[in-house]
Amino acid sequence: MTRPELLTRWYCPNPKLELKVEAEVRIGGGYVVEMGPHVVRGNYLEVEPPRLLAFTWKWDGDDDDPSEVRVELTEVDDGTRLLLTHTGFATPEDAANHLQGWEPELDRLAALLSVPQRDPAVDRA
Repeated sequence: MTRPELLTRWYCPNPKLELKVEAEVRIGGGYVVEMGPHVVRGNYLEVEPPRLLAFTWKWDGDDDDPSEVRVELTEVDDGTRLLLTHTGFATPEDAANHLQGWEPELDRLAALLSVPQRDPAVDRA
């Protein structure tokens, strides 16, 4: 969840939209995600690799206060458990809409992680 080149492979509810990700993953660092015409941005609140990432979430053009996303990773017997909590929505409809967005993204992330990935820093040709 901290590598922009991998985020572009799963981090959009609609995979048909062009996705651009810029991120400075450190406490206080910022990120911008462009999903076609939709842009979300925020700042990192907590960065504790490999177990915790928390950040604010604000859509461009939205007057609501930023919401917060918290991602916790826990080792379990058969792999890793990911718990994503997104809080601070202005309305129940906003919460429901974001749930509809996160579900397909997390499904794509699970599929991506189930296939061994090449790490360019380790696997040099």
